[in-house]
Amino acid sequence: MPDRPVITIVDYGVGNIASLVNMFEHIDADTRLCGDPDGVERAHRLMLPGVGSFAHAMQVLRSKGLDTAIQTAVRNGAQVLGVCLGMQLLARHSEEGDAEGLGLIAADVRRMIPSDPGTKIPNMGWREVVPTKPCWLIRQSTPPERFYFAHSYHMVCDDPADVAATIEYDGQKTVAIARECVFGAQFHPEKSHRFGMRLLADFAGLGA
Repeated sequence: MPDRPVITIVDYGVGNIASLVNMFEHIDADTRLCGDPDGVERAHRLMLPGVGSFAHAMQVLRSKGLDTAIQTAVRNGAQVLGVCLGMQLLARHSEEGDAEGLGLIAADVRRMIPSDPGTKIPNMGWREVVPTKPCWLIRQSTPPERFYFAHSYHMVCDDPADVAATIEYDGQKTVAIARECVFGAQFHPEKSHRFGMRLLADFAGLGA
């Protein structure tokens, strides 16, 4: 049997890494934590977690040399999955802190400003997610898959073809992206029970 792929989780101190590791262990996936640029560059399957401020997270990535390591890994063909803030970091720029991102997706991250005063920001809680193209991230199902969200900013892609899924929350918001080997999920799969478990299992099996 071929070796199972190892998920390399970028360990830079900005993210709910323990919960992700626990979920991967629950589905019997192989993971390793890595905060070393050389190790990240050599990875074949990367997960980029993140919570908190976009500008702070990018500052930490740059200070550790992990920004260029992630970009190099992707150029070398690694599959990368950004989750929550990690998805936003894949973009070129965020209004949060007026900061430049990794630039792996032609997109900007913008503050959610509701047109309806009854819409609460941040968006917190369970939402049904609608796939916009065939992709392992979100399955077309009845009823739709549901995931747990907690965010005040959202990604706006230049190319609609990069959008893998949306939710309806004071208008349509992009919540999953996919372009070649770069993927992102705005929600928290590690908090999304069976649907999150399914997504992480699929990521662990990509290309297997």
